[in-house]
Amino acid sequence: MKKVSILFFLAMQLLFVFSCSDDVAETTGDELEVIDSEAYVETYGDTDFEASDWTDDTHSKSADPNFDEVFEDEAVKRLDIVITEERWQSMLDDMTSLYGTFGGSGGPGAGGPGGGGLVEVDEDPIFVPGEVLYNGKEWYRVGVRFKGNSSLQASWTGGILKLSFKLDFDEFEDQYPQIDNQRFYGFKKLSLKNNYNDKSMLREKVATDIFRDAGIASSHAAFYAVYVDHGEGPVYFGVYTMVEEVDDTVIDTQFSDNDGNLYKPDGDGASFAEGTFTEDVFVKKTNEDEADFSDIESVFAALHAENRTTDPETWRANLETVFDTDTFLKYLAVNTVIQNWDTYGRMTHNYYLYNNPDTEKLSWIPWDNNEALQEGTREGALALDFSDLNATEWPLIGYLYQDATYRAQYDAYLQEVVDNAFSVGTMQAKYVTYGTLVEPFANLEVSGYTFLSSSSDFQAAISQLNSHVSARATAVSSYLNK
Repeated sequence: MKKVSILFFLAMQLLFVFSCSDDVAETTGDELEVIDSEAYVETYGDTDFEASDWTDDTHSKSADPNFDEVFEDEAVKRLDIVITEERWQSMLDDMTSLYGTFGGSGGPGAGGPGGGGLVEVDEDPIFVPGEVLYNGKEWYRVGVRFKGNSSLQASWTGGILKLSFKLDFDEFEDQYPQIDNQRFYGFKKLSLKNNYNDKSMLREKVATDIFRDAGIASSHAAFYAVYVDHGEGPVYFGVYTMVEEVDDTVIDTQFSDNDGNLYKPDGDGASFAEGTFTEDVFVKKTNEDEADFSDIESVFAALHAENRTTDPETWRANLETVFDTDTFLKYLAVNTVIQNWDTYGRMTHNYYLYNNPDTEKLSWIPWDNNEALQEGTREGALALDFSDLNATEWPLIGYLYQDATYRAQYDAYLQEVVDNAFSVGTMQAKYVTYGTLVEPFANLEVSGYTFLSSSSDFQAAISQLNSHVSARATAVSSYLNK
């Protein structure tokens, strides 16, 4: 076992702190805690622990995102989050103010046991500074907060402390200038999804794989075993899915130019129904200071133009000038084949729009897939022929499917999806690989930190995934041959 001298370690950390800023004592409020290397090894395993954690490859903004390290496919990696007891309590108090008592029915009109529906909350939970430990290294004063919408609220009110987290590695750089532009292997922000309502713990990861395999810009994802130390030592919070943030590296690496407008729509106008556009629904994630929403308004105008039925060729040409219809139809084929209830066509959220500077068209990017890959949840996933959809309420689907040219393009993509990215053989092999990886870590989850109700739940969920992909291949064949 390699052990580093504590005195040398302290000296190196002090040198690091004071070399980063001459005003640390005045601006930080408190110094960075130094983790005892011997205690770290004892707690987190026999790993090499270097005194100088900060390297260009692991911590600096200059490093390219290391997808092989952070989003390795065939691994379940350990990540530790360390938060002081006081800061952890402030996070819990904030959640109580937003959603009511932990394990209770929530606030006024809340969901959960005995509740009357979801609380409408317009603000995110608070960030606090914490430390992240991974692979024998430490990241300092990382912004940590709980994240999510209905899944966060349902977990909280259900008394499950396995909550999703958002990590922002330089959120507190103004208070702690020694972490200026801190990155995690090239990533500024990452999401840790708690796999809510997914007893297989695979769906978020698998869905992102399928979208990217089908040629659609989509986040990378990977499995992590997450431990949280909030004052009394590491506590196993369970199997999480690490998800790449769209406004961080997706537009950086999957588009040639990241200067375009990126929107994360949420609200009535996100349906694109006629007359529903409002600026506040199309939340800007880039170019926030520019009050220009003309690209979104152009899609509304082209989509609802009067020539849609009288001159469809011109209508298509005008729409394709401002909206990437090909990407949307490919996304639609994938999303409908794999079945996803918490998505456009059912819910007015869970997608991004990016104005690609190369094409000057808005391109569709899927987001939040934990409710994919399952039969008939809640309102139910959309039918392959959208017979259960009101076209005027969801015109990006309804109007395009009513157009013969676009419908033929959608049908061709359906066949492509089941032949390639979502073929039975490909998917069942993937479920074997991922299931074998995750099962030992799923079995370690304990009451209060798990959505499993019995030891057999995990394997039963894997069996359902295998049956699901076979059923969807049959469904697509029946639809295309009717």
